[in-house]
Amino acid sequence: MQQPTIETPRLLIRELIDTDADGMFALDSNANVHRYLGNNPIKAIEEAKDIIGKVRKQYEDLGIGRWAMIERNSGEFIGWTGFKLNMEPVNGYHNFLDLGYRLREEFWGKGYATESAFASMNYICTHGKHDSIYGMAEIDNEASNFILNKKVGMRFVNSFMYDTAHCHFYEITKAEWLAKN
Repeated sequence: MQQPTIETPRLLIRELIDTDADGMFALDSNANVHRYLGNNPIKAIEEAKDIIGKVRKQYEDLGIGRWAMIERNSGEFIGWTGFKLNMEPVNGYHNFLDLGYRLREEFWGKGYATESAFASMNYICTHGKHDSIYGMAEIDNEASNFILNKKVGMRFVNSFMYDTAHCHFYEITKAEWLAKN
């Protein structure tokens, strides 16, 4: 399924493509990036290609998957953003949209995660069919929890164990997002 192309002042958000493999490898091979993701960075470019292939399969099978974040000024792949349709149960929920973002370390602290989250939420709340959108972050990941709760405005639902990680779970309805924005 065709994915959107979204432009913000600093970002181009588009579907992941095969040529994003080097950028994806730079992202997911960094141990610091994986600090709150199970501490299991990838080791080979083939793994980055596999990640992109799996997301592209989600586009086909589910109609949605994470999107590439490209810095407009440089044209550089800086991470991904957008949604994953979680079909498997997570925290008692299933078949739900999970808002997420991941940035290469050199792009942390510049507001790109927030900018991409807002653009993604605006898109999904005007074009999507889900009434609620969810987000989750490991409890110790202060930056991600701050973005989901304070910046995006998601409500804290609860804390739960996701595999071996203690996480916070958040929710916002489409109506709440549209009323605020």
